[in-house]
Amino acid sequence: SLIDARPHSAPRTIDRFAPGNGIKAAEVNAADAATVDAAVIAARRAFDEGSWPRMTGFERAAILNRVADLIDVHADELAALDAEEGGKPLKLARGDIGGAAMLTRYAAALAIEMRGDTFSNSGPDFTGLVLREPIGVAGLIVPWNFPALILCQKLPFALGAGCTVVAKPSELTTGSAVRIAEFYAEAGLPTGAFNLVTGDSEAGSALAEHPGIDLISFTGSTATGRRVVEASKKSLTKVHLELGGKAASLVFADADLDDAAEGVLFGAYFNCGECCVSQSRLLVQESIADEFVARIADSAARLKVGQPLDDATDVGPMIHDGHLAKVLGYVAAGRKEGARVAAGGAQATDGDLAAGYYVQPTILNSVTPEMKVFSEEIFGPVLPVTTFTDEADAVAKANAVQYGLSNSMWSKNIDHVLDVAKALKSGTVYVNTAIDAPPNMPFGGYKASGYGREMGQAGFDEYTTLKSVNIRTGRRAGTFAITAPRAARQ
Repeated sequence: SLIDARPHSAPRTIDRFAPGNGIKAAEVNAADAATVDAAVIAARRAFDEGSWPRMTGFERAAILNRVADLIDVHADELAALDAEEGGKPLKLARGDIGGAAMLTRYAAALAIEMRGDTFSNSGPDFTGLVLREPIGVAGLIVPWNFPALILCQKLPFALGAGCTVVAKPSELTTGSAVRIAEFYAEAGLPTGAFNLVTGDSEAGSALAEHPGIDLISFTGSTATGRRVVEASKKSLTKVHLELGGKAASLVFADADLDDAAEGVLFGAYFNCGECCVSQSRLLVQESIADEFVARIADSAARLKVGQPLDDATDVGPMIHDGHLAKVLGYVAAGRKEGARVAAGGAQATDGDLAAGYYVQPTILNSVTPEMKVFSEEIFGPVLPVTTFTDEADAVAKANAVQYGLSNSMWSKNIDHVLDVAKALKSGTVYVNTAIDAPPNMPFGGYKASGYGREMGQAGFDEYTTLKSVNIRTGRRAGTFAITAPRAARQ
């Protein structure tokens, strides 16, 4: 942990073993409630008494831009940390780090542009000011699947708004967060403005429950998100949640099927399928279903499953052995319920894969909405396939799950595109692309996928609050008389 820019000891440590080969990759200090309390006190002091919230937007932006430069300079190091600890292919980890730097620069621009509003149309003697101010101390809880990227979907936006921060990365992927915290200190961030606590659920629960926190931003499972909401109730802490997903790729017969085939596989197997916006269901129009499934099954079989640090790897290991068992359990459940395996369907154990937690890129065909694999989040390289007849059927099946984070659709018909995009109950719709958005596009979910937004202006505004200042000018004699004048009382 780093509190007031200084290392902080912990009562115990956690060993992290690389999911690709089982070798020890890190030893993580496990913060307890007392450590979290010290971090919150430091952040509270920095917010109430320190310089960071009182700096100009230009001054805050300058520090954020220096951090982005440091992320770029150390990109290879950060990518290797995320790949080794989390199991993501190195080439994807490099993309994450580039995205982290881009998000930080975008947040810097928003810090300069932070503004309120003015109302001057309520009479010549009235002026209304709406001030946008930092909300206070932000607690950020970051998951293991995109350690650097999701940290930077939160941290520079909170800091850019003038908040101070206590962040907790996953105990499974801590290395890049520690390095980024060091970059902020090197860039000149005032002491106490950013504090990092490392550890497991003990630290996360202590942060979510702490009365000194003004906002909790949590990314993770829907089940854990519900516990965060419960923890926040006592202090009525504002909560922003980005939770699970069960996105669908909707492929219409009028799509460019070459593009769609590549995009569907990318959406399903990106980051080993361990991605909240994975396009983890394929809904394909009946008239093209057999041909399309055969095409993507052939392509899936040619993807390289391999060690994360191998640049040729397309699909890496699952995060740990328990998750490997969960993913394979879903494949078994799909088979039992009547799904047919069109590709993969088993653990990958060839050669040096035997020591890790690898799953073959899997396609389950003939899946119906009643099956578990259709509606439950698998979070692995498993793609269930269901057919649809027409636009209405496609929309109904896409929306027939508890989640609403994202969907994608493939069609060259503008009527399909606009009608379906409006009808899908998800916070993001990708059209003729997959998992593809710049940092100025807001991101968040409907239904059990959470609430609030990250990225974009909306993501920046999550870390602010509004204050109305109502001003009357001129003499106000007689305006505030509670009783009638004496003459009127007689």
